[in-house]
Amino acid sequence: MAPLQRTAPPRNGQVLSAKVQGLNTQILPNCFQAALSSKTAVRRNTDRQGVLWAPFTGLLSPQIRRRRLARLAGGSSSQPSTPLTSPQRETPPGPPGAAPAPGPSHSLGLNVHSMTPATSPIGASGVAHRSQSSEGVSSLSSSPSNSLETQSQSLSRSQSMDIDSVSCEKSMSQVDVDSGIENMEVDENDRREKRSLTDKEPLSGSEVSEEQALQLVCKIFRVSWKDRDRDVIFLNSLSAQFKQNPKEVFSDFKDLIGQILMEVLMMSTQARDENPFASLTATSQPIAAAARSPDRSLMLNMGSNPGSSPMFCNVGSFGSSSLSSVGGSGSSSVSDSCSDHFTIENCKETEMLNYLIECFDRVGIEERKAPKMCSQPTVSQLLSNIRSQCISHAALVLQGSLTQPRSLQQQSLLVPYMLCRNLPFGFIQELVRTTYQDEEVFKQIFIPILQGLAVASKECSLDSDNFKYPLMALCELCEIKFGKTHPMCSLVVSLPLWLPKSLSPGAGRELQRLSYLGAFFSLSVFAEDDNKVVEKYFSGPAITLENTRVVSQSLQHYLELARQELFKILHSILMNGDTREAALSYMAAVVNANMKKAQMQTDDRLVSTDGFMLNFLWVLQQLSTKIKLETVDPMYIFHPRCRIELPTDETRVKATMEEVAAWIAELYRDPSLFSEPKFPTECFFLTLHAHHLSILPSCRRYIRRLRAIRELNRTVEDLKNNESQWKDSPLATRHREMLKRCKTQLKKLVRCKACADAGLLDENFLRRCLNFYGMVIQLMLRILDPAYPNIKLPLTPEVPKVFASLPEFYVEDVAEFLFFIVQYAPQVLYEPCTQDIVMFLVVMLCNQNYIRNPYLVAKLVEVMFMTNPAVQPRTQKFFEMIENHPLSTKLLVPSLMKFYTDVEHTGATSEFYDKFTIRYHISTIFKSLWQNIAHHGTFMEEFNSGKQFVRYINMLINDTTFLLDESLESLKRIHEVQEEMKNKEQWDLLPRDQQQARQSQLAQDERVSRSYLALATETVDMFHILTKQVQKPFLRPELGPRLAAMLNFNLQQLCGPKCRDLKVENPEKYGFEPKKLLDQLTDIYLQLDCARFAKAIADDQRSYSKELFEEVISKMRKAGIKSTIAIEKFKLLAEKVEEIVAKNARAEIDYSDAPDEFRDPLMDTLMTDPVRLPSGTIMDRSIILRHLLNSSTDPFNRQTLTENMLEPVPELKEQIQAWMRDKQNDH
Repeated sequence: MAPLQRTAPPRNGQVLSAKVQGLNTQILPNCFQAALSSKTAVRRNTDRQGVLWAPFTGLLSPQIRRRRLARLAGGSSSQPSTPLTSPQRETPPGPPGAAPAPGPSHSLGLNVHSMTPATSPIGASGVAHRSQSSEGVSSLSSSPSNSLETQSQSLSRSQSMDIDSVSCEKSMSQVDVDSGIENMEVDENDRREKRSLTDKEPLSGSEVSEEQALQLVCKIFRVSWKDRDRDVIFLNSLSAQFKQNPKEVFSDFKDLIGQILMEVLMMSTQARDENPFASLTATSQPIAAAARSPDRSLMLNMGSNPGSSPMFCNVGSFGSSSLSSVGGSGSSSVSDSCSDHFTIENCKETEMLNYLIECFDRVGIEERKAPKMCSQPTVSQLLSNIRSQCISHAALVLQGSLTQPRSLQQQSLLVPYMLCRNLPFGFIQELVRTTYQDEEVFKQIFIPILQGLAVASKECSLDSDNFKYPLMALCELCEIKFGKTHPMCSLVVSLPLWLPKSLSPGAGRELQRLSYLGAFFSLSVFAEDDNKVVEKYFSGPAITLENTRVVSQSLQHYLELARQELFKILHSILMNGDTREAALSYMAAVVNANMKKAQMQTDDRLVSTDGFMLNFLWVLQQLSTKIKLETVDPMYIFHPRCRIELPTDETRVKATMEEVAAWIAELYRDPSLFSEPKFPTECFFLTLHAHHLSILPSCRRYIRRLRAIRELNRTVEDLKNNESQWKDSPLATRHREMLKRCKTQLKKLVRCKACADAGLLDENFLRRCLNFYGMVIQLMLRILDPAYPNIKLPLTPEVPKVFASLPEFYVEDVAEFLFFIVQYAPQVLYEPCTQDIVMFLVVMLCNQNYIRNPYLVAKLVEVMFMTNPAVQPRTQKFFEMIENHPLSTKLLVPSLMKFYTDVEHTGATSEFYDKFTIRYHISTIFKSLWQNIAHHGTFMEEFNSGKQFVRYINMLINDTTFLLDESLESLKRIHEVQEEMKNKEQWDLLPRDQQQARQSQLAQDERVSRSYLALATETVDMFHILTKQVQKPFLRPELGPRLAAMLNFNLQQLCGPKCRDLKVENPEKYGFEPKKLLDQLTDIYLQLDCARFAKAIADDQRSYSKELFEEVISKMRKAGIKSTIAIEKFKLLAEKVEEIVAKNARAEIDYSDAPDEFRDPLMDTLMTDPVRLPSGTIMDRSIILRHLLNSSTDPFNRQTLTENMLEPVPELKEQIQAWMRDKQNDH
């Protein structure tokens, strides 16, 4: 065999052009000049040392042109005078360990005299070749051609992907075929300078003969120049040349390969209606499936037979059936999964491309069939040349150089092959390697491919596995690497739609819809993003829990596959030095364009979808996995080159907007304070903000949907339960329509929730989020105390400016996410980062002064409340980690007690109602901490310390008074309406609007009573626990009388004359347990039983009466609420109180005529211990102290006021006492 010799490339900038069938071919760049047109070629002078380029000498004579035209047309009368030639290309690396290609002295010679047409390897009937070809195709169809395991070995013998040092001229195929049409005239003697086969050196010590090598070429290309047969393509031109002068047919095998390929391709271009590949029916399989005749588009079915090569979609012949319409002759048919297909044009280019791809694939088949023979340098070089020539000619076809130029807007012919995964392994890689150094050609070939993949991705959905094919194709393109260069990554970011400019207020949705990667990131399982998923998986008549679980797992697996490919794509772009900046700009653009997504009320039309943002978040999480916090700069968010555009009004953790602006201005005066932003820092903060804009809004939407489902369920149940009342009324039709509408909406919401379960409640995904928030917490703890993890509490009084200036949502998002997973996925809570999360909660709750917003502290309290075993049993271990943390045992209880009182005033308009929920959470936490020995001592210390605990008790009294009063009043209203509705005759007499008003009020009262009774029960429980352990603080002058009055009033509600008004249907529905409430209230009386408390009870003239206590004793005995001993103790207390009442009556003196200067200005009562306020006002000490328990302000000017600021007025006190003595003496 002739050695693979290198041909000198044409000079830089040289351009060749020609005409074929009257069509001007496009101008090709240097690397394809030789392969250009089947129409233009350069004559080459050859000698024994190599093949050299020769200058153009002129046009061919008319006689030569006519003969070549006739030859290409398949005419047999003309005698070709010039064979088709092909310039050489550099040989790709051989197999590992292979010997270098032998020099000319060891070339594989071909003796033309011994290979006349009669003795050609094709033979008379082509039987021998068919046999071998059949074997090759059989091998191809039984082993996947794109399998890495089966092909990587064979491909490595002929090509290497990581080659970046080879220039375009060295690495590109240079196919030079002389068609004789308008070619440059050359010296006729050049033909005689071609090496005759007899001049070639015979094979020396090789096991591959010349005949075998030629037979191998014919077998791979499925051609013959001897006989016509349906299994091969008959080459008229070569046949005529062999008949005329076999010695001058070709100079070497590269020349022969070029002539074969160009003649075959020209046969396709010149054929009008018939398919020149139709003869390949016996042993070949089609690369493409059946075509649709109406629009002449070829269908490529993605669902290939597992037993066949993935290169083939449907069974059928390569030549005819693969390019014929459905229903035509042949065995091709569209499979049952015909909906899963992609289309390609049915055109000449498709025929040529099919042929080239199969030839490329047959090289790999031969390498697998005969690895020993193919590993020989000469054979390996031959096969490598076949591959490279197939790639070069494929590039010409893809550009339309052999037919007509293709527009960049046209779909690439390769896209369906890539989507169907039926390209031979290495085909695309070799195509990239061959073209990427010529920018014009590279763009002309691969921009349509990229556009086609994006279009295909937009049409895909998770309702089938079609979605993965565009992703896998793009991923493979982006991962192609030569040295440190990723050519496709550079091309992707150069596209105009890589990062389009925003043209409307909806920048987020624009970026998703218009950017190149937007289509790939848009895969979603959420019903609002893609209704195909809900229609396919959750539209059955009954959605069982088990079915939903199985489907959710499948969808989560699909999403995981898609996201892995997305990560590979973006990672490849980031790893490529030339495109890293573009990738970071895109990541920042997604974050900045979706800032509005974090708002409570968002117009979804202006921002990216939840599915898009969660996919984007998953990719960023993967990029951040290996980031070390030591490499993250906490000052980045304030950096002048920060990519994240924070709104100017963004709330900060502690600092005000003015303080932040002043501090940043001070920082900017010294640029040395900022270091150059590095990738770990930028990636970390982009990921943090991506969480804020993706997972948190999705969680809020999920919770809102659950709330809507509960409300609809309640409405449906109410309509059903009350059907007997409205079915015969004039509004019956309206109610039925409403019931039907609610059921339809409820069904829709349940399906949407099922989709959201699959997209949001993915345990693996939630764990990634939790672990990342663990990193965020570590960063904030390092800012708070550089000694982390050896933090000591309390922290320094001065808040670090970096922490104070951080966006508030850095802390809030941690709380919200923890709250969500504790409720809906508590099993993911236990990760290595859990210790840091516990420490962060403890540190923040014990240093509330580090947070300006009280509602943010309330969220942290709510997280702790939700982890309480009494609320969520599955988080008991987490709660125990909090209560047993070394930092919590001394400071957690006092801090929570202080917050219990501080939350009285939050500054919000809803502060009065908000405080009840917050205090309910704290009370529940206290009940659990009280059971922990480590905290029991802290409680006792706080009980005995004084003022902080006194304020806490005062708030308990206030809340219990209000909550019990409101809940019992609502029960009375419920009782009233229920009694009215029981009397059907009178109820029907009421006007319809009045009935509706009463029913509406009933629903409102039921909601209020449920809520308030739950809160009231908790506060009474807390009273019950505290009064059992400590009594002294409850007996203070400012507290004792108020506590006694509150207890007396509620006893009167439960046991007084109007107690029957509290009797309602299904009291457990509202959480009303009158027996338990009475038991707890009387227990508090007994636990505080002493002379001082008895006097406080007797002094209450509003609710106390002897008859009330007697009725209480009677009900306790009748209901068996207490033991006999406890009842007797309560009876003794009642007797003591009655004695004090009688004594007070005998000693009662009227002080109503006291002078004004002796009266308290606030309560208008006689002062007993007057004190002067800083404002100069004089008040009674007990009254001002009671006020200070609620608010630390002067009641007259709202200035700050504390107990130590009160100044006694002994002179006035003495005057008051003297006046009182005079009154007593007069009495």
